[in-house]
Amino acid sequence: MRIVCVCALLTALALGGCASGKGESYARAGYDFSQIEKVAVIDVTGAIRGDAAKNQIADFFAMELLKRGYTPVERAQVQSILKEQDFQASDITSVEDAAEAGRILNVPTALIVNIPEYDEDFSMTAKLVGVEDGSILWLGSGSGSTGKTLSTILGAAAGAAAGAAIAGDDTSDKVIGGVAGGVLGGVAGHALSPKEAEQAQKIIKKVCDSLPYRFRKK
Repeated sequence: MRIVCVCALLTALALGGCASGKGESYARAGYDFSQIEKVAVIDVTGAIRGDAAKNQIADFFAMELLKRGYTPVERAQVQSILKEQDFQASDITSVEDAAEAGRILNVPTALIVNIPEYDEDFSMTAKLVGVEDGSILWLGSGSGSTGKTLSTILGAAAGAAAGAAIAGDDTSDKVIGGVAGGVLGGVAGHALSPKEAEQAQKIIKKVCDSLPYRFRKK
């Protein structure tokens, strides 16, 4: 009976869905963004873990850069060159480090992304840094819901319910324990789930709303 109640609650949560993200950004006044060609997404730091998830976040930003006429440097190439130069690319959060990495990569601008919160709620900041002088050319921030906790709960519940169907009612306490264990275990280090990726991309689009186009749109 308790399994039915848990599943009903999870279904209600699923139907509730995830709130759309919000974002804002500001560009340096008077700066000529047409002089920028290549942009290197240097690093994705913060609460999000695992190269697969970081690569997805970097790719979403690369898509927004492409839409606006910039040429993003492929993340694998960025990591390879920085590694060859013995540059510590992990946890780059300062504009000085980003500018130094950009000079190593021989690109005019570098983008760094920080995700201070990544659980059921998701928040991020992104900085486009001018490599020559280390100044911030564009700064964006955004937040929203990821659906991460929900997707973990649903996965744990599915496995628990399957076990209960085989073992019978006496395992109900173990089922509930299994759900809790699945939630606490999470999926740290794995790629984003389809729902998480969808929500992350929505937030990134909003973050980049005011990222200037390299050339004026016709």
